[in-house]
Amino acid sequence: MKLRKQSNAVYFCEYHLVFPTKYRRKILNEGIFAYLKDILEKIKDYYPQIHILEINHDKDHIHLLVSIPPKLSVGTVVRVIKANTARMLKKKFGHLTGIYWGTEAIWSEGYYVSTVGVNEKIIQQYIKQQGEEDFGQAELELSR
Repeated sequence: MKLRKQSNAVYFCEYHLVFPTKYRRKILNEGIFAYLKDILEKIKDYYPQIHILEINHDKDHIHLLVSIPPKLSVGTVVRVIKANTARMLKKKFGHLTGIYWGTEAIWSEGYYVSTVGVNEKIIQQYIKQQGEEDFGQAELELSR
Protein backbone atom coordinates (compact mmCIF):
# COMPACT_ATOMS: atom_id res chain seq x y z
CA MET A 1 0.00 0.00 0.00
CA LYS A 2 1.35 3.39 -0.94
CA LEU A 3 0.36 6.41 1.11
CA ARG A 4 0.58 9.74 -0.70
CA LYS A 5 1.21 13.10 0.89
CA GLN A 6 0.06 16.62 0.07
CA SER A 7 0.62 19.77 2.09
CA ASN A 8 -2.56 19.19 4.10
CA ALA A 9 -3.22 15.45 3.89
CA VAL A 10 -1.70 11.99 3.91
CA TYR A 11 -4.02 9.67 2.02
CA PHE A 12 -4.73 6.33 0.39
CA CYS A 13 -7.66 6.92 -1.96
CA GLU A 14 -7.70 4.39 -4.78
CA TYR A 15 -10.69 3.73 -7.01
CA HIS A 16 -11.63 1.07 -9.53
CA LEU A 17 -13.25 2.83 -12.50
CA VAL A 18 -14.96 1.25 -15.49
CA PHE A 19 -15.92 3.32 -18.55
CA PRO A 20 -18.13 1.68 -21.17
CA THR A 21 -17.94 2.92 -24.74
CA LYS A 22 -20.91 4.88 -26.03
CA TYR A 23 -23.66 2.51 -27.22
CA ARG A 24 -21.37 -0.32 -26.02
CA ARG A 25 -19.71 -0.32 -29.44
CA LYS A 26 -16.79 -2.76 -29.62
CA ILE A 27 -14.17 -0.23 -30.74
CA LEU A 28 -11.29 -1.07 -28.39
CA ASN A 29 -9.03 -3.26 -30.49
CA GLU A 30 -5.36 -3.75 -29.58
CA GLY A 31 -4.15 -0.76 -31.65
CA ILE A 32 -6.66 1.68 -30.19
CA PHE A 33 -6.05 0.32 -26.69
CA ALA A 34 -2.26 0.73 -27.04
CA TYR A 35 -2.74 4.40 -27.99
CA LEU A 36 -5.35 4.87 -25.23
CA LYS A 37 -2.87 3.45 -22.73
CA ASP A 38 -0.24 5.97 -23.88
CA ILE A 39 -2.74 8.83 -23.44
CA LEU A 40 -3.68 7.64 -19.96
CA GLU A 41 -0.04 7.35 -18.89
CA LYS A 42 0.58 10.96 -20.03
CA ILE A 43 -2.34 12.39 -18.03
CA LYS A 44 -0.01 12.66 -15.02
CA ASP A 45 2.07 15.21 -16.99
CA TYR A 46 -0.88 17.61 -16.92
CA TYR A 47 -2.58 16.40 -13.74
CA PRO A 48 0.27 15.25 -11.46
CA GLN A 49 -2.06 14.54 -8.55
CA ILE A 50 -3.93 11.86 -10.57
CA HIS A 51 -2.07 8.53 -10.59
CA ILE A 52 -3.33 5.84 -12.96
CA LEU A 53 -1.96 2.63 -11.47
CA GLU A 54 -3.48 -0.11 -13.68
CA ILE A 55 -5.19 -0.14 -17.07
CA ASN A 56 -6.97 -2.93 -18.92
CA HIS A 57 -9.84 -3.34 -21.36
CA ASP A 58 -12.37 -5.42 -23.16
CA LYS A 59 -13.74 -4.51 -26.59
CA ASP A 60 -16.44 -2.20 -25.19
CA HIS A 61 -15.06 -0.88 -21.88
CA ILE A 62 -11.90 -0.05 -19.93
CA HIS A 63 -10.90 -0.74 -16.32
CA LEU A 64 -8.69 1.67 -14.39
CA LEU A 65 -7.17 1.67 -10.92
CA VAL A 66 -6.67 5.33 -10.03
CA SER A 67 -5.29 7.13 -6.99
CA ILE A 68 -7.20 10.40 -6.50
CA PRO A 69 -6.36 12.96 -3.80
CA PRO A 70 -9.17 13.88 -1.38
CA LYS A 71 -9.31 17.44 -2.74
CA LEU A 72 -10.57 16.15 -6.12
CA SER A 73 -13.91 14.46 -6.65
CA VAL A 74 -14.14 11.17 -8.50
CA GLY A 75 -16.56 12.83 -10.96
CA THR A 76 -14.02 15.54 -11.80
CA VAL A 77 -11.32 12.97 -12.51
CA VAL A 78 -13.72 10.89 -14.63
CA ARG A 79 -14.55 13.99 -16.72
CA VAL A 80 -10.85 14.81 -17.16
CA ILE A 81 -10.00 11.29 -18.28
CA LYS A 82 -13.02 10.84 -20.56
CA ALA A 83 -12.69 14.25 -22.25
CA ASN A 84 -8.97 13.98 -22.90
CA THR A 85 -9.02 10.40 -24.12
CA ALA A 86 -12.05 10.93 -26.38
CA ARG A 87 -10.52 14.00 -28.01
CA MET A 88 -7.16 12.34 -28.63
CA LEU A 89 -8.62 9.04 -29.85
CA LYS A 90 -10.93 10.79 -32.36
CA LYS A 91 -8.01 12.89 -33.57
CA LYS A 92 -5.78 9.84 -34.13
CA PHE A 93 -8.43 7.42 -35.40
CA GLY A 94 -10.65 9.24 -37.90
CA HIS A 95 -13.05 6.32 -38.29
CA LEU A 96 -14.26 6.95 -34.72
CA THR A 97 -15.72 10.27 -35.88
CA GLY A 98 -17.87 8.32 -38.33
CA ILE A 99 -18.95 5.83 -35.69
CA TYR A 100 -19.83 8.61 -33.22
CA TRP A 101 -20.98 11.37 -35.58
CA GLY A 102 -22.71 14.33 -34.00
CA THR A 103 -20.96 13.97 -30.65
CA GLU A 104 -17.51 14.51 -29.21
CA ALA A 105 -17.91 11.52 -26.92
CA ILE A 106 -16.75 7.96 -27.35
CA TRP A 107 -17.57 7.04 -23.74
CA SER A 108 -20.99 6.41 -22.29
CA GLU A 109 -22.19 9.09 -19.88
CA GLY A 110 -22.20 6.63 -17.00
CA TYR A 111 -19.38 4.86 -15.24
CA TYR A 112 -18.75 2.33 -12.49
CA VAL A 113 -16.71 3.26 -9.40
CA SER A 114 -15.75 1.39 -6.26
CA THR A 115 -13.22 2.17 -3.57
CA VAL A 116 -10.19 0.04 -2.85
CA GLY A 117 -10.23 -0.34 0.91
CA VAL A 118 -7.71 -0.76 3.66
CA ASN A 119 -8.20 -3.66 6.03
CA GLU A 120 -8.00 -3.60 9.83
CA LYS A 121 -4.50 -5.15 9.90
CA ILE A 122 -3.09 -2.33 7.78
CA ILE A 123 -4.73 0.33 9.94
CA GLN A 124 -3.28 -1.30 13.06
CA GLN A 125 0.18 -1.41 11.44
CA TYR A 126 -0.10 2.26 10.48
CA ILE A 127 -1.07 3.29 14.02
CA LYS A 128 1.75 1.20 15.56
CA GLN A 129 4.32 2.81 13.25
CA GLN A 130 3.50 6.33 14.38
CA GLY A 131 6.70 8.12 15.36
CA GLU A 132 8.85 5.56 13.54
CA GLU A 133 8.27 6.71 9.94
CA ASP A 134 9.65 9.90 8.41
CA PHE A 135 6.43 11.61 7.34
CA GLY A 136 8.37 14.20 5.37
CA GLN A 137 8.49 11.68 2.53
CA ALA A 138 6.21 12.20 -0.44
CA GLU A 139 5.23 8.52 -0.51
CA LEU A 140 5.10 5.96 2.28
CA GLU A 141 4.97 2.18 1.99
CA LEU A 142 2.90 -0.15 4.15
CA SER A 143 2.72 -3.83 3.30
CA ARG A 144 -0.65 -5.45 2.69
